[in-house]
Amino acid sequence: MRLTKYAHSCVRIEHDGGVLVVDPGMFSEAAVALDGADAVLITHEHPDHVDAEAINRQLARRPFVIHGPTSVSKVLGDAAEALRPVSPGESFTAAGVPVRAYGGRHAVIHPDIPVVYNIGYLFNDVVYHPGDALFVPQDVPVDTLFAPIHAPWSKFSEVVDFIRAVAPRRVFALHDALLNTNGLTVLDRQYTALSGSEYQRLEPGSRIDG
Repeated sequence: MRLTKYAHSCVRIEHDGGVLVVDPGMFSEAAVALDGADAVLITHEHPDHVDAEAINRQLARRPFVIHGPTSVSKVLGDAAEALRPVSPGESFTAAGVPVRAYGGRHAVIHPDIPVVYNIGYLFNDVVYHPGDALFVPQDVPVDTLFAPIHAPWSKFSEVVDFIRAVAPRRVFALHDALLNTNGLTVLDRQYTALSGSEYQRLEPGSRIDG
């Protein structure tokens, strides 16, 4: 698999001629990431993970399947017709890539804010994108983890413990669009020192092998 990391939580995966895109949200280069997509996977309904306008524009050019929690349908507009609901524990294939679904609930932001559904995705039993939750897969070792390093709901020590619990060979920063240069510098240094895995933050547009 060839992985391209876009800003915030968006990742594009290319494999054997197929293209799938995870979480093309409003903070990412959604239109670029979606170009040529055969499938789109959405972890949850928040706009930093799903840019409905960009998805609808791309669907008008080229049909593709959207996978995600049923609740995502309410933010997709016309694109909701392309949604195939995903539940935790389900396995399916997207753009030729085997996918396992995990979790089910977004991390708690505040008790006064309703908790939405969130699905994490494991691709080809190798690459894990958890969305906005710290759910640890127990049934398969993870080689490559995209870890949400900063969010209104997150705490640094909990994210470190999450990375250690997943115990991947390598971990790449995810969910970092709200950070300035100072914050990125501090967190990169701390995650490098404490995560227990090979940690790296990729610049948007960077491509790596999965």
